[in-house]
Amino acid sequence: MKPLLYIYRVLLTGIHLMKTGEILAHLPTLASEAKLGYLDELMRFKIEAKERAVLAKADLTFHEREHDRLVKALEEASAASSLPDGPQGRVALDDLLVRIRLGRT
Repeated sequence: MKPLLYIYRVLLTGIHLMKTGEILAHLPTLASEAKLGYLDELMRFKIEAKERAVLAKADLTFHEREHDRLVKALEEASAASSLPDGPQGRVALDDLLVRIRLGRT
């Protein structure tokens, strides 16, 4: 159960990041934002069941299709994103750390 929710959290967090530039990993918010109501049932099951409960009625074919769809959505969001390909703030961060250490903030 938990690995399935982890997959959804990672994919939805990535899609949200690529579209907004903001890291948001709160699955209930992400599920609502993406209008994936079926995740509400999975999250409720996880909360109500024991930690390592197995979801007996999981429609694996459905979740595999959703995984593929969300991976494609993530790839499309990444291609359309204005985020830089890599970190851009290393020099500024180094400068800030030196000033903090020297007491010149």
